[in-house]
Amino acid sequence: MEKITINLPEDLEFMKDIPAEEWSFIVTKMLQSKLEEVRRFKQISSKSKANEKDVEELTNKVNNSLSERYK
Repeated sequence: MEKITINLPEDLEFMKDIPAEEWSFIVTKMLQSKLEEVRRFKQISSKSKANEKDVEELTNKVNNSLSERYK
């Protein structure tokens, strides 16, 4: 099993009180969910006829949306 180390920003210091077992469960579930999204995206995009410019525009929109969401 692989290990992941993270540095918590000061405003998230309260999270250091969460036991390692819970972190393992939480992170595993989050990764599974995100990796499933990536798998579905790859499956859908493999059938796409979009050109590189279309993909770049979509990527920019997604990145901007996510950056707004996580501000």
